[in-house]
Amino acid sequence: MGYVEDVKEAVKFVESKIEKVPKVAIVLGSGLSVIKDAVEVSLKIKYSDIPHFPISTAPGHAGEMIFGKWNGVDVVLMNGRFHYYEGYSMKEVTMPIRVFQLLGIQYLFLTNAAGGLNHSFEPGHPMIITDHINFMGDNPLIGKNVDEWGVRFPDMSHAYNPELISLAEETCKELALEYYKGIYIAFTGPNFETPAELKMARYFGADAVGMSTVPEVIVANHGGLKVLAISSITDRAIPEGLEPLTAEEVIEVAEKTGKKIATIFENVLTKLERK
Repeated sequence: MGYVEDVKEAVKFVESKIEKVPKVAIVLGSGLSVIKDAVEVSLKIKYSDIPHFPISTAPGHAGEMIFGKWNGVDVVLMNGRFHYYEGYSMKEVTMPIRVFQLLGIQYLFLTNAAGGLNHSFEPGHPMIITDHINFMGDNPLIGKNVDEWGVRFPDMSHAYNPELISLAEETCKELALEYYKGIYIAFTGPNFETPAELKMARYFGADAVGMSTVPEVIVANHGGLKVLAISSITDRAIPEGLEPLTAEEVIEVAEKTGKKIATIFENVLTKLERK
């Protein structure tokens, strides 16, 4: 049970650095670190300083926890996440979510950069994730279950919290922000998908495709955190006439869309505080 002890040691370290447990944790995906500009920062902790924590290696992932207030709400940002394609195990990828769970955080907001499979999706707009397809060939819950963390067979019928989705939609309508709703499919990466793979994903019913988020959502549900996830649609992942794509192009669009996602999150936080 070395992993359990590693998580608890990481939690103990973080607890020693903070004065108050945040209500909300926010994971920033590729190119979406712009969200951190809205936060009144009180503390930064480098991942490299946290015992047993992985290190971010993906482009656009700084590798630090940022604690502070956003519109008066205590939050912690993961400025950089971990990916399966970096060579980490699923348990390592989702270690931060376990840390958040044991700290007592209630809500998990997730972001990612994703390709739009849906013909009607245009780059530069946010997509509120309503469900997902795990096509990564692995699952962070495989292995001995830690009963104190969650049940052996967690329910996933509402993996993305309906109340949070409703608040996000309400916000978009109030602010006249164009947005999409849809199903996210996760591949392992790090290569972008082939036209045949994209055609298969669309046939499965997916609206957007990426390389993250799903493992974190699985663990969050196992641990009782309420999840809101929003993708930045960075490109048209349409198999017919698929254009070459680079990580730099994805990050560029994600940075622009990040401002819209930040606005949605900020308003959802305000609505949660009023409840």
